[in-house]
Amino acid sequence: MSFNYLKNIFELLLQNRGASILLCALFLLAAAFAFFLGRIFSRVEFESKLKKRISSERADAIKRSRSVLGGLAGEQIAPFLPGFPCNPADARFLGKPVDFVAFCGVAQEDKIHEILFVEVKSGDATLSRREKEIRECVENGRVRFEVYNIPE
Repeated sequence: MSFNYLKNIFELLLQNRGASILLCALFLLAAAFAFFLGRIFSRVEFESKLKKRISSERADAIKRSRSVLGGLAGEQIAPFLPGFPCNPADARFLGKPVDFVAFCGVAQEDKIHEILFVEVKSGDATLSRREKEIRECVENGRVRFEVYNIPE
């Protein structure tokens, strides 16, 4: 398309006021149509991404929930699995802040020769900050025994 052709169209529009108004109206209509079409497309894209994200997060929540439930079940049956560090009859379930306190020897010998804290983990789980603090207290001998008498 040559510039002379565009120049002729522009001069025609300047001479014919009705054609100018019509062209401006068409331009505004096209701009409004493009604007609303863009909004519709962005909304569809947003909703599509949102559905994918919700689906992904639901799947992750289900996976985590199964992991937690499996861990809780594992904690309860751990004393009866091979390799548990003491006799299951010696272990008492606490759950928090450690899973078990075992009074080793009480079930068979009727004499306690060791008190053992046991934290059960499954998969790639690691100790929490609180569990690490408890391990440190035990390792450093910061453990004591007290008798509390209820006041009358």
